[in-house]
Amino acid sequence: MDVLTLLGEGFAGALTPANLLWVLIGCLLGTAVGVLPGLGSSMAVALLLPITFSLDPTAAFIMFAGVYFGGLFGDSTMGILMNTPGQASAIASTFEGHKMALNGRAAQALATAAIGAFIGGMVASIVVVFVAPALADFSSRFGPAEFFALAVFAFAATSSVVADSAIKGLTSLFIGLGIAVIGVDGVSGAPRFTMDSPNLFDGISLVTVTVAILALGEVIYVACLERHMTDKALIKPTGRPWLSRRELKEAAPAWLRGTAIGLPFGVVPAGGSEIPTFLAYGLEKRLDKRRKNPMFGKGAIRGLAAPEAAGNSTTGMAMGALLALGLPISATAAIMLAAFRQYGLQPGPLLFDRAPDLVWALLASFFIAMIVLLILNLPFAMLWAKLLLIPRPYLYAGITVFCGLGIYATSGSTFDLVMLLGIGILGFLLRALDFPLAPLIIGMVLGPLAETSLRDAAMSANGDFTVLVHGPISITLYALLAAVLVFSIRSKVVARKRAATAEKELVDA
Repeated sequence: MDVLTLLGEGFAGALTPANLLWVLIGCLLGTAVGVLPGLGSSMAVALLLPITFSLDPTAAFIMFAGVYFGGLFGDSTMGILMNTPGQASAIASTFEGHKMALNGRAAQALATAAIGAFIGGMVASIVVVFVAPALADFSSRFGPAEFFALAVFAFAATSSVVADSAIKGLTSLFIGLGIAVIGVDGVSGAPRFTMDSPNLFDGISLVTVTVAILALGEVIYVACLERHMTDKALIKPTGRPWLSRRELKEAAPAWLRGTAIGLPFGVVPAGGSEIPTFLAYGLEKRLDKRRKNPMFGKGAIRGLAAPEAAGNSTTGMAMGALLALGLPISATAAIMLAAFRQYGLQPGPLLFDRAPDLVWALLASFFIAMIVLLILNLPFAMLWAKLLLIPRPYLYAGITVFCGLGIYATSGSTFDLVMLLGIGILGFLLRALDFPLAPLIIGMVLGPLAETSLRDAAMSANGDFTVLVHGPISITLYALLAAVLVFSIRSKVVARKRAATAEKELVDA
């Protein structure tokens, strides 16, 4: 059937009053959580995961998509108004966005961010509609060896790219893999790392781990950090919340370049939107140096437009990679993959055949979410900023209670509440020691897939492990992984050399 026909059927499903309501709720929740410093879309999805199992799968994932995109909008709002980005993906936007706000152009900066995110997300959604089915057909050629290679690719790329220290990234990954293997082995029936406790025979729930690591641990960290934080002034945007013709002409090329940079990173498990946003900002900065009147450092609109478009185009493509390949590129995508499995669904080629109504309604909801978020953010950005008036002790206490209620509602077990607290403290320690959390979540989500694929591949080849590198797809994935690692190592070496040179020049001066 034609892709446009399927998309039309998806819009018919997504435009029902109930699903429109879930899109709106997701966008509202995502933006609200993104606005609050220290929180983000991954926390929102983790908190909502326990309570969405009573929903229809289509409604649940439509809401998750709204939360995912809405979190990016909210992160940028605080980065511009307070120079406090909610997530690492919004850091690049604060460099010029906050300077625009300091220069009395906060309203224009918010409009630039909203339009850029809209353009990046819409273009990515269009690409996903046509590319995701082809990716799904391609992934139907995957066997156990190819799925193992894909999991290894996700493990290595995520743990080495998202952290300044590869050792910290790998440590976080192995913690996630260690949690994933707890329980009774599905093949041999032998208990593994259960300490003879019947409560651990079924393993540790992924829902418990995600809520503990991404929500409770983050709340403990932010609460402990609160006493050392100084309140930053909130810049109130005044004037027109739209762009002049000259500003549109200035920003348009940057929006397009940022979108083009972000698209390919949506299928590479490199930690999400952080890298493409910095690449987009760096490109605009280099182009600015060639101009007669360089504007960077003074509030250049192109320095804000490009990262915003890059971040949302990456997120949109990431949803396509998740649906077609079952490949999560960030912690939020990994949680959504876990949610699919909780519903008994496995993203990949079979998902398009077994649940086409869900897939195409979800793809259609991307377009609806972009429009809803543009409407919510262009005129009402300052209303979102008022969320900062909520006393933080009340906010943190509310989130903590919500974590406990959500876990107890899904399991009815006090043991899971104890695990929630213990893993939450582990999450706090990892956060305080600057260990990345995304590798832990991805390791726990993809760990069982890697183990099963490795066993199946070895059994099919009578124990010959060279089968893992026989096929062209496996070899291509390992070659791409090598390229990603080389690029990551090179970037870190160059950054350290520049830092050392700058420090030497400062000492000499």
